[in-house]
Amino acid sequence: MAETISIPARFNGPLDSGNGGYCAGVVASFVDGPAEVTIRRPVPLDRALPLHRDADGSIHVLDGDALVIEARPAPDFDLDLPAPVDSQQAHEATARHRGSPDSLFRRCFVCSSIRDDSLNVHAGPVDGRPLVASPWTPPPWTVDSTGHVRPEFVWSVLDCPTFFAAHIDIDLTPSVLARFTGRLDAPALAAEEHVVIAWPLAAHGRKREAAAALLSAEGEALAVARALMIELRDP
Repeated sequence: MAETISIPARFNGPLDSGNGGYCAGVVASFVDGPAEVTIRRPVPLDRALPLHRDADGSIHVLDGDALVIEARPAPDFDLDLPAPVDSQQAHEATARHRGSPDSLFRRCFVCSSIRDDSLNVHAGPVDGRPLVASPWTPPPWTVDSTGHVRPEFVWSVLDCPTFFAAHIDIDLTPSVLARFTGRLDAPALAAEEHVVIAWPLAAHGRKREAAAALLSAEGEALAVARALMIELRDP
């Protein structure tokens, strides 16, 4: 029987397509270990999308004949992390969050400020440091039977802060996630406060790169990711 995935409408980024981090995390779960996920086009919501596995461990997700997402193992993925941000600094940073209720992502399930069921990740600049941060306490519906946060939600909370990190000192320009490479090192736990941090890496024309990490209350990196975003020509 053919494998499929379906992105529930609840887990949107833009109003009518899946959140990039969530979609990347869903597909990455079919890859053994760290994964590089490339999103080729907006991911439809509430639609069964065929998933194909290749002999080399790569994954392809289609919508009809169109390639929507592809993923491959990334065993050598690594990042140099900045010093941790503590809970107080993260809470203070959220006061500087630049998300707008009028933006393309105003109802994103990760960073929306107008949804009651969002993940409430509102990353803002950390005072005196070139990065953004937000506290995050996983709600009960994000965890599995063992009390660990499901991987797709970890990928989700790593995604949105990279957008604000990539634009930390410039105007926000509507951009979409094109490639997300991630690694999960240890589980995030239900009802415990964590800190998400993100920092800029590079910019080339319409392309921007940033990285993110999910930290435990003690500052341990539980998951890390690198994002490539592309500015929209016509938001």
